[in-house]
Amino acid sequence: MSRPIQVTMTLDRGLQVLRAFHADRAPLTNGELAGRTGLSRSVVSRLTSTLIQLGFIRRVAGGPRFELATGVFGIGQAYLATNPVTRLAQPLMQQLADRLGVSVALAMPDHLDMLYIAYRYSARVSTLQLGVGSLLPMGMTAIGRAWLWGLPEDSQRRHIAQLLEAAGPQAEEVRIGIETAFEDLGATGVCMSIGDYQRNAYGIALPVRVGHPATLMSLSCGAVELTPDPDTIRRRIMPELKQATVELESLLCDVRFQPS
Repeated sequence: MSRPIQVTMTLDRGLQVLRAFHADRAPLTNGELAGRTGLSRSVVSRLTSTLIQLGFIRRVAGGPRFELATGVFGIGQAYLATNPVTRLAQPLMQQLADRLGVSVALAMPDHLDMLYIAYRYSARVSTLQLGVGSLLPMGMTAIGRAWLWGLPEDSQRRHIAQLLEAAGPQAEEVRIGIETAFEDLGATGVCMSIGDYQRNAYGIALPVRVGHPATLMSLSCGAVELTPDPDTIRRRIMPELKQATVELESLLCDVRFQPS
């Protein structure tokens, strides 16, 4: 095997490890990282040692668990500084968050997760501890299911098959959640999830096409409530979310955006 191919494989595996730190932001051991990535523990151990040296992860209190370090956030800040979609979208998203007392997220796919590229929240709301760069599971969240619904049929089937395969024992739960969301999107234009990702947390989302050429993303509102009521949430948020989507697509229609 040539050196460039070896380097590419190592880089890809290193990125898999970094992606394994999902939105819950919980520190992870080598064994947990191996479980999330499908890599062997020996490979993960070598990669975490390298990532520590590069400043991308660090040990928690000198123990066996790791968390993301400042090197990752430096890359994220550079992305934000040069990404016109994030810069232009966030004022509109902040207005929506303040009006409704929710958090508002704009996300695009990253493998089988959804990556927040813009995120704003109201100081009046209790939300998940999320932010720009957070990764949420595509098949278990409203923001992921809304993105899936917006795909062309062939691509949609392929993504769903990959999600179900990766879900293992939870495959049936994921399938039902996606099918229910698709029925909701077909009937109302939005989908909701309550407690699927975190207890008492809800999300309501719809697909959005951003920039030129149009790139499929999804926009969501969410919060944490003790007893979230679906009908109340839908009546209060759905009209505002739909209007914000129209405004966002208009605002960003001429922005040249390269998702890769």
